[in-house]
Amino acid sequence: MTQACSEGAGLGVRDEQKAATREKVLVAARDLFNEVGYEETTIRAIAERAGVSVGSVFTTFASKAEVLSHVMSHRLDELYAEFDRVVPFLRGSTTDRLCSIFAIHYAFETRRVKLFLAHIAASYNPSNEAGVTPYGRNPRLSQMLIDVLADGVRKGEVRADLDLNLVVDTLKAAYAWNYRMAATAGGNLAATDMSAAMDRQIAMIAEGWKPR
Repeated sequence: MTQACSEGAGLGVRDEQKAATREKVLVAARDLFNEVGYEETTIRAIAERAGVSVGSVFTTFASKAEVLSHVMSHRLDELYAEFDRVVPFLRGSTTDRLCSIFAIHYAFETRRVKLFLAHIAASYNPSNEAGVTPYGRNPRLSQMLIDVLADGVRKGEVRADLDLNLVVDTLKAAYAWNYRMAATAGGNLAATDMSAAMDRQIAMIAEGWKPR
């Protein structure tokens, strides 16, 4: 084997090891954030749970906030894989479709509700650096809601003069706010309870978007 081939093989092995370490860290962090919350989870605890050194964590991620951001990004990939299968089959009015979208979100996030609460809490950290995506900056959710509202405009169910981005911000704020019920219940709250609250909020918001 030539020296170049040996070096290439070595790089391949290191890349595989780095990828394996990254996956271990993300799984360990996901579980710890869900078990004890964002503030109580430390990089050292993540490293111990993952079975790697603290240095290995910092070689892959710049901070705990970035670890959480990548954990949530991975979960969003799982969530939107579900949505890709479901969204084409959503039926009903604009309100009905929005209620269904948020019900799916609640059903997914309440599987690890403390993890999602950690995600919301971390989004209020003023020191979030580049590479961190806080709650509220999920382009897939925003676009999905815009598409439903725009379709509602075409069908005459939603006012054409409405600021759709403002409506989306309002819907996402209500969605996140309902997790306070899960927080006060120690994370033991059924997705159906939050979905029911969201249904009422959407119905109220919908009164403002009805054509005049």
